[in-house]
Amino acid sequence: MNHLESKTINLLLADDHSLIRQGIVFLLEEITTDCKIYHASNLQQTLESIKQHAIDIAIIDAHFPDGNSLSILPEIKKIRPATKILIFTGVDENTQSLKFISAGANGFLSKMNDEEEIKNAILKMVNSGAYISPITQALLIDSIRNPAVSNPLLLLTERELQIAKMYAEGQGNLEIANSLDVKQNTVSTLKKRIFDKLEIENIVGLIELIKDHQ
Repeated sequence: MNHLESKTINLLLADDHSLIRQGIVFLLEEITTDCKIYHASNLQQTLESIKQHAIDIAIIDAHFPDGNSLSILPEIKKIRPATKILIFTGVDENTQSLKFISAGANGFLSKMNDEEEIKNAILKMVNSGAYISPITQALLIDSIRNPAVSNPLLLLTERELQIAKMYAEGQGNLEIANSLDVKQNTVSTLKKRIFDKLEIENIVGLIELIKDHQ
């Protein structure tokens, strides 16, 4: 295995579980000795560390008690465009990785991987600025052929998207029907079509989709 480049690397480990951060530290000790490590346990600390230090690589969990790290990726890139971001998480790569990549992450790594693959991912982040697993590579190719893979909302017509957003804002069938000057059963039919296209079962799922892709 190659070692990290000789220059000092500033690494940020952002995870609300200290055992996870310590585990990464142990792996880093096996592949480099010239590495300065910063720690963060929530989104606020992550942003503060990015602002205060010239972070080369940020290894960030997907979810924290104070929110989803997806929400801060554009801000990190705005503060420090050169910072490379590796999402290191337990969430499902098949359904989650593309939206993090689209938001600005340079890599996505499942915590289910073995130590060698985790070390390999860190090395690739440092040496080439990106880590794309075979799973995410396949998803990226699919998303080029079919953009709806990465953004299911693209499956909706303009009217369906309009109604979906109204539902997500808390409006009901009657309220939507009155706003759009259509029959209530028309709205109900469109709601069923929206749910079928997006493969969701309730408004909570719809709210999550819109939050993630708007």
